[in-house]
Amino acid sequence: MSKRTSLSLKTFVIVTFLLLVGTAILAACGSSSGTATASSSSSTSSSSTTTQPSGPGGGGGSNARSGPASGGASGTVSNVSTSGFTLTTATGQKVTVDEASSTTYQKGTSSTSASAITNGESVLVLGTVNTTSGTTITATQVIVQPAGSGGAAASSAAGVIPFKPGVPTTSKQIGQIPANYSQGSGTIVSGTTANKATEAALAAYPGGVVDRVVQLSNGEYEVHNIGVNWPHHVFVNQDFKVVGAD
Repeated sequence: MSKRTSLSLKTFVIVTFLLLVGTAILAACGSSSGTATASSSSSTSSSSTTTQPSGPGGGGGSNARSGPASGGASGTVSNVSTSGFTLTTATGQKVTVDEASSTTYQKGTSSTSASAITNGESVLVLGTVNTTSGTTITATQVIVQPAGSGGAAASSAAGVIPFKPGVPTTSKQIGQIPANYSQGSGTIVSGTTANKATEAALAAYPGGVVDRVVQLSNGEYEVHNIGVNWPHHVFVNQDFKVVGAD
């Protein structure tokens, strides 16, 4: 074999080897890229699943409570100070009420001042409810009520069941529950609308603390009641009349 032929054969072998190596490298890169893409897709899917909203009690929807909301409570005043007082509900819950310079006061149908809030008075407090640490209401309005209004006797007569640790929640429905109602549905409301719905619910079922008011798809309101074993939801129509509870 001549030197020229030997050199050509060597060149052919080297080129072939380099082509095979190059092909293997490209195949490996393609496989890695595909794996990375699949991994990224899987990660995105997992993230989407875990960030679905979930409302209190396991219900998903736009009324998932992520912070303080409009609500209120009624009960008896104690521990009055220059900045607020303690409210004890008909079922024995203790609520801290913070007053501000913007808080308004009412007695009957007339405006009054903070001096009307004295120990032993029955009041309805409306404002922003925060349950992060205990239960605190930043009052927008405090309404002095007739003596004994919303007390234990009225609460018991309304069928309100006080909360007791270890006692299962009572399952009971009264009146009209919206046909398409699903716990966790609806939109949280505030201001005058929330105040009117809260006042109606607490007048009918005193003893709990309203920590949010939700407008449902049919235009009615679900008033969410905490601190009692029943009712947890009070339903109020567009005229702010209580129509049902569960």
